[in-house]
Amino acid sequence: MKIDRLRAFMSRDKDRPRLIIAIDTDDGLTGWGECYNHGPDKALEPLLDYLFTFIRGEDPRRIEYLIQYLLQQCRFPPGALGLAAISAIDHCLWDISAKALNVPVYRLLGGNVRDRVRVYAGVYTAPDAAIARDEFDRLNAEWGLTAFKLSPYRIDMHAQRWGEVVRTSAEYFRKLRETVHPDYEIAFDAHAKIFEVGQAIQLGNALAPYDPLFFEEPIRPENIEAWGELKRGLTCTLATGESLYNRFEFLRLLSVKGCDIIQPDICVVGGISEMRRIATLAEAHYVTVAPHNPMGPLATAVNLHFSAAQPNFRILEYRLPHGAAYAFGDGSGDPNITPDRSQDTLYVKDPYLPKDGYLELRPDRPGWGVEMDMEVLGKEDYVHWQRKVPRRPDGSTAYA
Repeated sequence: MKIDRLRAFMSRDKDRPRLIIAIDTDDGLTGWGECYNHGPDKALEPLLDYLFTFIRGEDPRRIEYLIQYLLQQCRFPPGALGLAAISAIDHCLWDISAKALNVPVYRLLGGNVRDRVRVYAGVYTAPDAAIARDEFDRLNAEWGLTAFKLSPYRIDMHAQRWGEVVRTSAEYFRKLRETVHPDYEIAFDAHAKIFEVGQAIQLGNALAPYDPLFFEEPIRPENIEAWGELKRGLTCTLATGESLYNRFEFLRLLSVKGCDIIQPDICVVGGISEMRRIATLAEAHYVTVAPHNPMGPLATAVNLHFSAAQPNFRILEYRLPHGAAYAFGDGSGDPNITPDRSQDTLYVKDPYLPKDGYLELRPDRPGWGVEMDMEVLGKEDYVHWQRKVPRRPDGSTAYA
């Protein structure tokens, strides 16, 4: 079996672009993978064409060899775009290898250590407690979900006194706890917007009395040692890792005891191959894994197989393929305004959908266990998306 060609498809995941790739073999098998859209998204296609020149004609089942080769031919460590492209190639190779044996990918990872994979829904912004309750209850009634993620900010963190930002966030979480079902777990994603460690500690400890599932990425990822300082000052569960790229960065984070939960992204770090190494490092430090997964239904399928086979897995981020990307938008504007619920992500025909708050395995389906829709992928459907960079009252910009 030899790698014959690589095909790239620019598609749409609701309001965001997605680059999906297929690798075909000379005996008719196809593997599928998904790139992370760090941006510029259209730069990924020529990069993938370049990387393909190194693996054309190779045996796709030599996954470790091929991914190492792609990494080692880079004189300097690849960054966001390079690793996103290598991640998608890695996905394809695992998919082909499993299909060649007519088994699910998780069987190649040592088999499933759990029968189903728990997920949580990103709701976002900080809608009024009663509105959040109604959304939680809707997701629970339809899909059995009992874990959700919101923004902690009730007011503009750049325009208001920081103490008031902290007070309103704590008051909001207290009211949420009094309003929603007591069994619901609620996480808060601070989106790396806080520049000062002391302020991040203040906010996390203000949320802590009301039992957050976790407090996610309050500060920037670059200064690893600062995460150790942050963790030592917090009394709640701290999660981070979506912005880290490889096992070496995660080892530094774990060495300074910088978190309780890591959140690597399988479309960022180099695919399943690197993701498993990172998770094993975390396991040796008694740290669990909650994969970052804001992507489309193919990325969810890849994450499902990793999560099914990983002993220290905690919970998986999940977005429904039908309806609004996030129930209350991206954190800008009125937190109670709901976006268009008629949006769909269509390039996977049979996406994994929750049942009782879990994704069920598909042991009778080889590879990722999903079918791609070639009619949808055959149409160029690029949509431009960019982050909204906030401005402070003095006109300077802040982290998005």
